[in-house]
Amino acid sequence: MARMKFLCDAERCIDCNACVTACKNENEVPWGINRRRVVTINDGKPGERSVSMACMHCTDAPCAAVCPTECIFPTEDGIVLHNKDLCIGCGYCFYACPFGAPQYPQIGNFGSRGKMDKCTYCAGGGGPEAPGSAAEYAKYGSDRFGQGKLPLCAEMCSTKSLLAGDGEIIAQIYQERVAKRGYGSGAWGWLTAYHEDITV
Repeated sequence: MARMKFLCDAERCIDCNACVTACKNENEVPWGINRRRVVTINDGKPGERSVSMACMHCTDAPCAAVCPTECIFPTEDGIVLHNKDLCIGCGYCFYACPFGAPQYPQIGNFGSRGKMDKCTYCAGGGGPEAPGSAAEYAKYGSDRFGQGKLPLCAEMCSTKSLLAGDGEIIAQIYQERVAKRGYGSGAWGWLTAYHEDITV
């Protein structure tokens, strides 16, 4: 079975924020919440890279592991969804997520920050609402996945830096890109990370 994943090719990302805007518009994300954001590393310096970040829909999601109400769960397609009716706003998922994906509408103490919101891979929500219904859209956003479409953030990426789809297929696409760039085995690893002349 296919597992849906995101992958951002930092060599292609131009920090245009089209993915962020597409997500906010398609899902009518409330003010103050960003389901997707672009992070720039080494801003203004040689080697500057930008990466589009959101929920990575982890295979063994740490946010789901720490949720006391089990409102976060993976689907058969590997999409990590949440049920806002069960969320108590404790914030455990926020602290467990290495990508900072869970967002809250308010700043506050335990339980006072509101219901958690995060990227749904444009697959609607995990609540009792009928798939594709107006009630589901109002609470979770668009259900493009149910219509056989990819998340809008990936479709709107002008440089095709942000890839979405079956994890095996996007890994193959990325592998072909790296091979064409001529990096070979030096694309990642000690030499790239530390720029040292070490025999590997």
